[in-house]
Amino acid sequence: MQGMEGLGGTILWLVVMIAIFYFMLIRPENKRKKQVKAMLDALKVGDSVTTIGGIIGKVLKVKDDKVCIEIGDRTQKFPMTIKREAVATVVPCKKAKKEKDVELIEEATEEVSEVATEETAE
Repeated sequence: MQGMEGLGGTILWLVVMIAIFYFMLIRPENKRKKQVKAMLDALKVGDSVTTIGGIIGKVLKVKDDKVCIEIGDRTQKFPMTIKREAVATVVPCKKAKKEKDVELIEEATEEVSEVATEETAE
């Protein structure tokens, strides 16, 4: 009977160690993989990307497993095709943000012109 108590304790510690291993290593790694997959699936034309090799470029075309990026400066630009998995980080294009900023500026301009017209009318 005394041997059974030691075996039960050993099995309990083994289960605890497996649970700790799962929550500290396996679960966070799976979560990170899902985030990377979502980032790569959301990749679109106009996004700025950095590759795992450190190359920074702008996305020109997205195919199934390949991405065509444009690298270089204002004077010289070169297209480069890379694997989708080689993308390390993505900065979404700012086109939508710029459009929203333009709308806000137009609204503010309208408000200012309305206030100016009211003041001149008085």
